[in-house]
Amino acid sequence: MKILMVAPEPFFEPRGTPLSVYHRVKTLGELGHEVHLVTYPFGEPVDLPGVRTFRSPRIPFLRRVKVGPSWAKIPLDLLLFLRVLARLGRERYDCIHTHEEASLLGALLRRLFRLPHVYDMHSSLPQQFENFAFTNSRAIIRVWTAMESWAVKASDLVVCICPSLADVVKAIDRERPVLTIENPILFEGHVVPEATVAALRRRFALEGRRVVLYTGTFEAYQGVDLLVRSVPRVLETAPGVRFLLVGGDDRQIAPMRELARELGVLDAVVFTGQRPLGEMPVYFEVADILVSPRITGTNTPLKIYSYLASGRPIVATRILAHTQVLTGEVAVLAEPTAEGLADGIRRLLASDGPGAALAKQARAFAETRFSHAAYREKVERAYARLATAAARA
Repeated sequence: MKILMVAPEPFFEPRGTPLSVYHRVKTLGELGHEVHLVTYPFGEPVDLPGVRTFRSPRIPFLRRVKVGPSWAKIPLDLLLFLRVLARLGRERYDCIHTHEEASLLGALLRRLFRLPHVYDMHSSLPQQFENFAFTNSRAIIRVWTAMESWAVKASDLVVCICPSLADVVKAIDRERPVLTIENPILFEGHVVPEATVAALRRRFALEGRRVVLYTGTFEAYQGVDLLVRSVPRVLETAPGVRFLLVGGDDRQIAPMRELARELGVLDAVVFTGQRPLGEMPVYFEVADILVSPRITGTNTPLKIYSYLASGRPIVATRILAHTQVLTGEVAVLAEPTAEGLADGIRRLLASDGPGAALAKQARAFAETRFSHAAYREKVERAYARLATAAARA
């Protein structure tokens, strides 16, 4: 099929939705489809077989867009809309595949151009306002709830990244075709040289230390502050442990560093800032424990799938974002408090802790459910279902 894909994201950036978009287009290209991706004017160029990228025009003085809802997205999405119309005026497509709020555009174009529409649902649009504390206006949230409902009903297939989003779709329209495609393992089969691991340990003075690793953004819903607050309690029984926090920009890291200083644990916490995606396997090799302290939201963090396959034990908060994938058989599930995180970490640090068994079971679980082969099969099935749904329509 010749697919017009619309992604209102910086592409490519190594985070959340852009990573999901990357794997969608890469796999569709590998399956023999031709994908024309229309996206924002930001991000690193990528060269993938079967994929062409078309960027919307730049806006003077706007060089990046932050994670989540923002006022900057309004003019960016308008220009994206014009770019999409230009593509439709020049090319004939077999379907339109939209991500996030571009689903509203897809719903409109489905009617205007009679194109089958795939809505790639990475999050519930009204829920984003809560996660990012963007607005408390009930009127605005009601409007976005209605718009999300309209987008779902104007789709021939909705693809969701986790089961909780599939539940959202079913609550809106029980008859709407929906398929869950979890994000794949990012570093499947990646081997890291021992010299590279040793160099990273020297760089951050981690020789002879046990390491608790966090990777991801520093947005408030990620619970990084809870992780920092858990450090004193962990150090009571394991004073040699170091906490390695990978991610965040200077503006976000500064308050976390100050919090660590106030708690008297700054020497035990290492902030690396944002690091290239390709370095993550090295950080995983350095780690003894991987942690996801998220405090709110229902979407499973993309990193969880790579955490599972890493061969390292996991501590994650007991919230739906984690428990719809993780169980007590593959991870330690902790209460979403500083004390809960500390207790979970201390349990794995204990000499008779369940770390090795959990890590072994987690890796087997990931290789069965979230391998690239499993991901490819699900994407192939999604487009087979789209063809069936479109034919019925």
